[in-house]
Amino acid sequence: MTVFALAQIAIHDRQRYDRYVAAFMPVLIKYRGRLLAADESPQVVEGAWPYQKVILMAFDTREDFEAWSTSPEYREISRDREAATDGVVLLVDGIRAPR
Repeated sequence: MTVFALAQIAIHDRQRYDRYVAAFMPVLIKYRGRLLAADESPQVVEGAWPYQKVILMAFDTREDFEAWSTSPEYREISRDREAATDGVVLLVDGIRAPR
């Protein structure tokens, strides 16, 4: 079943974050992830939102997500993201289509 990773972040070190972004896509693609959205100006429709960027990714399975997120390649580049941002990442199960 498809899983979605939803990250909501505030960036406090643009240079380090941009270095992470520059290395991100090849690693995501290698592990069969798909970037669905990345927006630094999302419209807040309801409530207060303390972040400045939202990122939505999809993986065919939870195992694909875990292979990507724990891979040596991602762990290496994620050091810059972790140092440059504050935020949350949610892993959300997709909905099975009715039969």
